[in-house]
Amino acid sequence: MIHRTVEDYAAAQKDLCVQNDFIPNSLFQEYGVNRGLRDINGVGVLTGLTNISKIKSFQNVNGKREPCEGRLWYRGYDIKQLIGNLGPHEFGFEKIAYLLLFGDLPTPEQQAEFTDILSSCRTLPTNFTRDVIMKAPSKDIMNSMTRSVLTLASYDDQVNGDLANSIRQCVRLISEFPMLAVYGYHAYNHYENDDSMYIHRPDPNLSTAENILRMLRHDMQYTELEAKALDIALILHMEHGGGNNSTFTTRVVTSSGSDTYSTVAAALSSLKGPRHGGANIKVIEMIQDIKGHLNDWTDPDETSAYLKKILAKETFDHSGLIYGMGHAVYSISDPREQILRSFVNELAIEKGRQDDLALYRNIEVEAPKLISKNRPIYKGVSANIDLYSGFLYDLLGIPMELYTPLFAIARIVGWSAHRIEELVCMNKIIRPAYMSVMRERG
Repeated sequence: MIHRTVEDYAAAQKDLCVQNDFIPNSLFQEYGVNRGLRDINGVGVLTGLTNISKIKSFQNVNGKREPCEGRLWYRGYDIKQLIGNLGPHEFGFEKIAYLLLFGDLPTPEQQAEFTDILSSCRTLPTNFTRDVIMKAPSKDIMNSMTRSVLTLASYDDQVNGDLANSIRQCVRLISEFPMLAVYGYHAYNHYENDDSMYIHRPDPNLSTAENILRMLRHDMQYTELEAKALDIALILHMEHGGGNNSTFTTRVVTSSGSDTYSTVAAALSSLKGPRHGGANIKVIEMIQDIKGHLNDWTDPDETSAYLKKILAKETFDHSGLIYGMGHAVYSISDPREQILRSFVNELAIEKGRQDDLALYRNIEVEAPKLISKNRPIYKGVSANIDLYSGFLYDLLGIPMELYTPLFAIARIVGWSAHRIEELVCMNKIIRPAYMSVMRERG
């Protein structure tokens, strides 16, 4: 008998898996199977219907499909209109969350009640922070959150798929997510980085965005502009159609009849993937690399010359990708990026970070020119929301470990809306077909 470690065994078996599991692209083309449920033009295969949000990036012109300015609607309202209608001192997370969950903008009375309910749910079971979050701190805060969500099921004596019960659980999780994320970071920062730890309780009189900054900072202080910018970022990340990976995961798991906690844990596991929720981290890493190679961050020509090297796979991570540029759906513009950029501009000026702002703007202008010149593309390419979201979090002093958890704090609203819609509308388990190309043996 051969005795060796499981690590050695796995390494030895890797080649066998590659040999027997690889399926060439030619077979996908031969059988007309769209890899990743997207066709050669990047258009997603229809797998369902939704009334929650809508994305537009193409329009029909004289019978021809042509790219257009990107638009995003929540429950029939244009996202630019929704954010534009917020008052100068109004935080919109709670109002827009109500819209996505229940389908209508709330009346003042409905909004006050919903806000009070969210505030009353901003609490965790007795000793949960100590016994669960602090027990096994991890640099991967998404893993910490997933573990916490699954453990919360143990404190709920009604873990079932009933609609009203699911709404209750979703509302509670929306309220609890900021604590799971921020407390998870503080535990990691204390035990792994040997830094001071402070656990601030949320203030029931504050908005979600304000409470995140309050809980994160040792002095609990923040400016109104900081909280407003974070509030807008959360709204823009709340929902983006049923076809994104984590939302589709939500609907798949819900369709099986599974409970809310398991469904949300699965969605978290999907979101943490670097191809989905971790894109803004790659932007920040790329920006740090660019800064280290430029003499003048504000010079567009110098920026363009270095971007050419990135595209040619000569530098940075040698992937040939300019992160923060391009999107699976949008082509000419990403409406979320346009909205967020205006708040980032204002915050960067307040923080004295104009040179950084100039670098981001140069990338936004120069990168599309280089990409369209050097690569065959089927649609336009423009900056996406990830280009500026990481910069915003940097301006707010938010540690990189919390970038993807912040995405989750926002997207739990969209996941909840899609779970509810799936429970109301669907009565079949989602079970797509896979064609077997296996060679029979024996």
